[in-house]
Amino acid sequence: MRVRPITPELLVTELADRLAGARPDGRLRVAVDGPPAAEPGRLAVALVDPLRVRGRPAVHVDTRYFLRPASLRYEHGRTNPDAYYTDWLDEAGLRREVLIPAGPGGSGRILPSLWDPETDRATRADYLGLPPTGVVVVSGGLLLGGGLPFDLTIHLVLSAGALARRTPPEWQWTLPAFARYATEVNPAAFADVVVRIDDPRHPAVIDALDG
Repeated sequence: MRVRPITPELLVTELADRLAGARPDGRLRVAVDGPPAAEPGRLAVALVDPLRVRGRPAVHVDTRYFLRPASLRYEHGRTNPDAYYTDWLDEAGLRREVLIPAGPGGSGRILPSLWDPETDRATRADYLGLPPTGVVVVSGGLLLGGGLPFDLTIHLVLSAGALARRTPPEWQWTLPAFARYATEVNPAAFADVVVRIDDPRHPAVIDALDG
C-alpha cells in the first residue's frame, strides 16, 4: 500500500470527483465511516455542496439520529462497549428509511433523521425526495461489515494512540468497541477509500498497490 499525504481541501475535491462519477445514471449511497474522534460527519457535510456543484444533488444523514431508544441501548449499562458495538445503531431503521429508498428501484423518499438521542423521542422529521441521480452521504461509526447496502464506502482510520488521545474522557469506554471493529471487521482492508486522519489538518489517503 502507499500512504499519500493530502490537504483537507484536496481530499474533499478528490472524493467529490469520485462520487460524482459513480453510478451517474442512478442514486448513490455513500458511507463515511469512522469513530467520533475522526469526525466523519464533518467530511460528509463538506462533500454536499461540491457534489451539488458537480450536478449530483446530495443529502447528509448522520447516524447519531438513527440510534435505538435508550431502553435498548442501555439494557446492559450505559458504558458497555459490547452493547455500543452491537446494539446502539438502529440498522433496521437506517435500511428502511434511507438505504432501501435510495437504492435501485427505491422511491427516493428518505428520512434524514429518525430518533433524537437527547430527548429519546422520534424527531418527527419530514421526508425528503432524493432525485434519480442524488447522493445520500451517511456518516457514523461501525457502519461497515454488517451488510448495510452502501454503493461506495469511505473509512476514516486512526492509530490506536491517536484514537485514544482524541476521544474525550467520557467516551474512553467506547475504545474497546473500535478495537474489536478493527480486528473483527477490518474495514481498512475492503473500504473503497481509506483515509488516515490521525491529525485532521494532515490527512493521508491509503492507496492499495496493484499486484
